[in-house]
Amino acid sequence: MRRIFILTAFSLITIFKSFAEEGMLIPSLIGAFEDDMKAMGMRLSAQDIYDVNNSSLKDAIMHFGGGCTAELVSGQGLMLTNHHCGYSQVQAHSSLENDYLKYGFWAKNKSEELKNPGLTASRIVRIEDVTASVFFGTEGLEGSAKLLKMKENTDQLIADAMTNNHFEADVKAFNYGNEFYMIVEETFLDVRLVGTPPNSIGKFGGDTDNWVWPRHTGDFSVFRIYSDVNNKPSEYSESNVPYTPLHFLPVSAKNRVPGEFTMVYGFPGTTEQHLTSGNLQYIMDIERPARIAMRDKSISVIDASMRSSDLIRIQYSSKQARIANGWKKWIGQLGGLKTVDALQIKLDREKAYNDMAATNEEWNKKYGSVIGEMNALVEKYKMADFGYVMFIEYQYVGPELFGRARTISKFLTEIGDLEKNGGLAEAKQAQIEGAKGFYKNYDEATDKQIFQLLTEEYINRLGKDNVPAILRSSSPEELANAIYSKSILTNQARFEKFMAKANSKSMAKLLKKDLGVKLWKETEETFVKTYLPGAQEFKGQMDQLLKTYVAGKLEMFPDEAQWPDANSTLRITYGKLEGSAPHDGMQYTEHTTLDGIITKNNSGNPDYELLPRMHELAKAKDYGDYAQDGELWVCFTGSNHTTGGNSGSPVIDADGNLLGLNFDRTWESTMSDYMFDSSRCRNITVDIRYVMWVMDRYAGAKHLVDEMTIVR
Repeated sequence: MRRIFILTAFSLITIFKSFAEEGMLIPSLIGAFEDDMKAMGMRLSAQDIYDVNNSSLKDAIMHFGGGCTAELVSGQGLMLTNHHCGYSQVQAHSSLENDYLKYGFWAKNKSEELKNPGLTASRIVRIEDVTASVFFGTEGLEGSAKLLKMKENTDQLIADAMTNNHFEADVKAFNYGNEFYMIVEETFLDVRLVGTPPNSIGKFGGDTDNWVWPRHTGDFSVFRIYSDVNNKPSEYSESNVPYTPLHFLPVSAKNRVPGEFTMVYGFPGTTEQHLTSGNLQYIMDIERPARIAMRDKSISVIDASMRSSDLIRIQYSSKQARIANGWKKWIGQLGGLKTVDALQIKLDREKAYNDMAATNEEWNKKYGSVIGEMNALVEKYKMADFGYVMFIEYQYVGPELFGRARTISKFLTEIGDLEKNGGLAEAKQAQIEGAKGFYKNYDEATDKQIFQLLTEEYINRLGKDNVPAILRSSSPEELANAIYSKSILTNQARFEKFMAKANSKSMAKLLKKDLGVKLWKETEETFVKTYLPGAQEFKGQMDQLLKTYVAGKLEMFPDEAQWPDANSTLRITYGKLEGSAPHDGMQYTEHTTLDGIITKNNSGNPDYELLPRMHELAKAKDYGDYAQDGELWVCFTGSNHTTGGNSGSPVIDADGNLLGLNFDRTWESTMSDYMFDSSRCRNITVDIRYVMWVMDRYAGAKHLVDEMTIVR
């Protein structure tokens, strides 16, 4: 909960006003919030939400692919998540002949559902506070001795949790190591694609509407979990059967009421609510603007290339979405933080924290200097951290030639041993076969343009003295021409030709002559030598200081509700279905309708492209049983605190029914990773009634709707 402290002339008064909408709560502790949630309209009990001995809502919530959330909606393992969460799977199945991105895909029966190697979905079995067990026997120990004992305890806890079962377990630190929880989960390995709407629905609005309101995006896709005949996880097999879940969510077709209770249940990725003013200022003034500038350039190239060719559109759709998502989020994030004067709020909170510490000698000794130390640490290491994030943007988000180099790096170092051991021919063929998947989704001309623009930006941001000599030896244009005309990394034919004859002698020559390989190697070596040590030191020291800082909050303000930063573990947040007024003279209504889709389409913006079927249904007002007061709701907003990883999370009503799928935040809300403002921050949800309408009336896949339990 948000807290702000102010020192008066006579006493310290807590003014951390508590907003029910803020906070990402650990499900096993939800009982402490049950009364507050019921006061807001919830009719469930804490046990209905989280129970380890009986089925509960938690058993319908799945961690999808390790990065998104999904929910089970039928007794046959049918699962919903966001369109953008399943996008890479849809892209992998797409081709010019089967353009599922453009036209969608719907399996008519289970035999047509498509397998997805490597895709998983995990159910939380239990969450257990093991703080005391992790720290057991560490009294009097310091440094490495204490860490060793904690690791020994942790390893034993995990081993015990995984004995005589097929579950997986991990112990995660919360509140920077002040608390520890064991997460036990069941991971399913056979997850098949059932259906997806076309991009004109699932990505309606594109970059124009991403992170903004009003929104009209049908951001959903449909998968199914399969298990063995004993309902246990199994690798893909034709003998597998649809999974029978412990619980699945009924679907609400009831009319929505502004102000009604909403709850989001999912796996939020990362928040950083405890950053100090110095750290936030570095992010706002230096780090975020530079990363935005790098992605500006990549997106400008990719967008133009995608418009020029259907093949490139298919090749780069998933990449573009991944790059653009963070880019636009960061732009809104900076705007929101500046609008609320986040730096001043941080400074006020820091003063209040220090003032409270000064009221008690023991507190002052433990906590009185920690904020100053954190701000000083940022000043000392911010350029090392900046070099780190710029390297990530350049080598991991930028031109794909670097990714190709990383993929073959192990082969480059092992070729001598492979020659001696007789495994070279097999290893070379494996490299050739593996590269086919990369080049299937690669356009050399597009990558060359990205390389040239990002290389120039990388040098300008870091300074010529702080980049490898190869980047100073010639202009980015000259370097691009040299690399993309000769390097084995940037062309499939050159790669296969070289690999067919590769031996240790030719490899030694390659490392000296191939400018693409040389650039990758020298850039990585400069990073490891110049930036990585400082960045690691910065993170390690800062985490220790944050542990102390948070401990101070917990000790000095024990009556204030606290919540740990998101760390991709299962969390609950609750609020209301409501609009907002984020700017002077601007009022956001709480929902959008199909009429808005047609209005946007009439603007001529290519991000609002529609296929003819949508026009036909809209003109006929063919809403089926999914309308409310003569309108077909598409999306709605709520005051739930969400972040990345909550994509695909179910938005649940007061009775435990599914209202829709969380998929985004408003642009004003992206600041909530650092600071939540209940008057501005809103999550965006695609209404489940629109999802069902698309399945039923648009796609002719009513058999999927018929699988669900619908509450009217």
